[in-house]
Formats: sequence, C-alpha cells, structure tokens
Amino acid sequence: MIKEYNALQTSLLKTGSTFVRPVQKPPERVKLSDQATVVMTDLSKVPVVSVLANTSMDNANAKMIRNGVRLLLVLDENDRVAGLLTAVDVLGGKPMRYLQNMGGTHADILVRDIMTPQRELEVLKIEDVQKAKVGNIVASLKNSHRQHALVVVEDADGKQSVCGLFSLNQIARQLGAQVQSFELAHTFAEIEAVIPHG
Repeated sequence: MIKEYNALQTSLLKTGSTFVRPVQKPPERVKLSDQATVVMTDLSKVPVVSVLANTSMDNANAKMIRNGVRLLLVLDENDRVAGLLTAVDVLGGKPMRYLQNMGGTHADILVRDIMTPQRELEVLKIEDVQKAKVGNIVASLKNSHRQHALVVVEDADGKQSVCGLFSLNQIARQLGAQVQSFELAHTFAEIEAVIPHG
C-alpha cells in the first residue's frame, strides 16, 4: 500500500527560523451595533499570554513588552487562574504602595503582590456575550471602571474556563478612536468622540 506513495523531499531547518502562532484577525473597523464577539480575543484561536503568580513583577513586565500585550493571565502551579496582571498594575501606584507597606526593593515585588486576585475578578458569561453588541461591552467596561474583561464558559458542573477577553483600547481602535492614553477616562472620551450622535 505505502509503495504507491513517494516520500517528500526534505531540507534542513534554517538558522533563525521561528514558528507560526495562531492569529485571530479582528475587523479593523466596527460599530457599537456589531456583534460583541467580533472584538473579543477568542482564546481558542489565540493563546493567552500567562505568567506564574510567583514571577517577579519586572519579569512579568518584560513578558508583556515582548509579547505586545498589556494583560497577563496569572496562573498558579496547577495551571488554574490565580488572578490578572495589567500594565496599569505594574506601572501605576500599586508597586509603591506595596513597598511602603511591606518594605524591600522594586526587584522584590512578585506578580501575586500586585495582581488582581481571582476572588476579585468579575467575568462575563459567553452566553451573554454571544447575544451582546460591541456597545454592551463598552458599557460594561465603563460600568466596572476596567480596561479589560474576561469571558468564561461553564461546563455542566458549573466549572468555569476563561475562553475570551476584551480590551478597551483594542475596541477603541476598532471603533476608530485615536487612543493616545492608557487612562480609562481618556479612552472612554476618545470612544465617545468617534461615535456619531444623532
């Protein structure tokens, strides 16, 4: 049977080769009335960038920069969600408050010291997201005063798995806003500015 098939020609892998990563191509422009799923990062198509809770804050920040993201899913040693770390957590006032309370140096700060822990994470259910519009997601982010939202799927036993995420800055860019700042109020103002009123 195998005799009917010719082997393919092989070659050696070239120095400096990389590898293909899954990519989700969201539409460049959206409207508030579009389906919310078009602006969701679907973790079945794009791998989430994660970090362990006991990683140094500096290493986590370097990982964000390297991967071009502003959010890391924080995992425990059993690969369960322990929390969320954002660039605002790293670059804002949390590190200084931690050092004032606990002492030490900047290099001593671990991800778990400044992350938002799992018990404080609010999530959206995928069933609700699938029925929602982009405008609903923007309103939800504004209501919660957050840059990001996690989306979960639940199995029959009620166990949740993070299956997607929303980024306010990404949505703003897709709506046509020129995001000049990573401050929440500015981003919402930029979104309001590009929405036709009438």
